[in-house]
Amino acid sequence: MKTLKFKTNINCSGCVKGVSPALNGEKEIAHWEVDTNNPDKILTVSTSTLTPEEVEETVKKAGFKAEKI
Repeated sequence: MKTLKFKTNINCSGCVKGVSPALNGEKEIAHWEVDTNNPDKILTVSTSTLTPEEVEETVKKAGFKAEKI
């Protein structure tokens, strides 16, 4: 299992709710969370198989931006 971190524009509980179906629907994501208190709105994803680009694409399809850090 690897942990990937991304800077995002997911900045409130409404945004988290909006991105949840996409991230929860990705069966290769074991766990994810967004630190909305961090100025960079850090998304942390635990996965064994997904690449950073695949996670970024999943977030993008939900209408948000994610950039690997």
